[in-house]
Amino acid sequence: MSPKELLYVEDALNHEKHMKTCCTKSADELGDPALKNIMTDMARMHQNIFDKLYELL
Repeated sequence: MSPKELLYVEDALNHEKHMKTCCTKSADELGDPALKNIMTDMARMHQNIFDKLYELL
């Protein structure tokens, strides 16, 4: 992998980590159970994407 490609993967990993954190924080702050479940599912989805990207390394 070239240095440029590694930087792209690093950026993608950081983006997914950030999105998971944002979704988790939002889920914790929401009072509506339906919206809380949606945000929790989105946090889980971003964690799965992170894990899959990390496995490629």
